[in-house]
Amino acid sequence: MLDHFSVAVRDLTASAAFYDTVLAPLGGRRIMEPGPIGYGVDAPDFWVEPAPADPAPAPVHIAFTAPDRAAVRAFHDAAVAAGAEVLHAPKLWPEYHANYYGAFVRDPDGNNVEAVCHRPE
Repeated sequence: MLDHFSVAVRDLTASAAFYDTVLAPLGGRRIMEPGPIGYGVDAPDFWVEPAPADPAPAPVHIAFTAPDRAAVRAFHDAAVAAGAEVLHAPKLWPEYHANYYGAFVRDPDGNNVEAVCHRPE
């Protein structure tokens, strides 16, 4: 349903370093820059762009698709190595559905960033 998504960030350099690190295990990479930075696998579908000076951007929730559970764990490990606050370590979330396997962290702007796999192990 979504074609692309953008979040406003306070520090483009810090956020780019974070997303470079955590999207790599999911196959994501920088595709377009300078200005807003576009990430994706084949085309940019996730963007980070400088926030206006005032007011501060409101946190959002972003869920990135992981191809398998190992990629969810690699996303989590990369986020921890990048200094992210862990909201939820990788685990099954049966309240969503039987194969919902996800990990949740906070990015440098406080956004809730998730990697999720919907496939069985």
